Amino acid sequence: MLIQRCLVIAAHPDDEVLGCGGTMNRFVSEGVDVCCLILGEGVTSRDEQRNVELRRNEIDVLKETARQANKLLGVNEVFFGSLPDNRFDCMDLLDIIKVVEKYVDMLQPEWVFTHNCDDLNNDHRKTFQAVQTACRPVPGHSVTGFFSFPVPSSTEWNFEKVFCPNLFVDISSSLEKKMQAAEIYSTEMREWPHPRSLKAIEDHARQFGVCVGKSAVEPFKIIRMGL
Repeated sequence: MLIQRCLVIAAHPDDEVLGCGGTMNRFVSEGVDVCCLILGEGVTSRDEQRNVELRRNEIDVLKETARQANKLLGVNEVFFGSLPDNRFDCMDLLDIIKVVEKYVDMLQPEWVFTHNCDDLNNDHRKTFQAVQTACRPVPGHSVTGFFSFPVPSSTEWNFEKVFCPNLFVDISSSLEKKMQAAEIYSTEMREWPHPRSLKAIEDHARQFGVCVGKSAVEPFKIIRMGL
């Protein structure tokens, strides 16, 4: 590999597995130090008003689930921003940027992966904006590659904006690990034909694989890359 460390930045627990779980596992197998930052707590949007204490047990369980799923993929460490679930638009963008900057500065990754800028989910879009700002290419910055990924049940549901990938990572050897990690997120998975069903997740990888002559692929959009 051309890099030593990459950082995956996701809005919610399970987004990292859905978006690039196979790539994370492949990179680990090739000697890359992979870390993950999950910005949102992933639970409190189920209530009309955010109540962290009411949902404390569920939040803690979901964090542990994220640790288990990422451990299965070989991820070195998972960090949590604990931002309000599906309420990123209620925050100043600068406050989200500050959280991202903290971990980018600490970890010094060469490559960063995050959400597609046009996702239906507002947290995904805010995450992209924050990461793009935090990873701006000022002199001496560690990030040389910046990539976005689609997430089932958000990217494809914005019918006016089509995700057009220009980077395809072969995950034929790591698709099984991705599926196992998705299964660990049992509370976030749904039944077929929901896009977050296990069958749909596999079909997604197979479909993009066919596009480039591979058995299974994760698609990305290169936002910026320098060698």
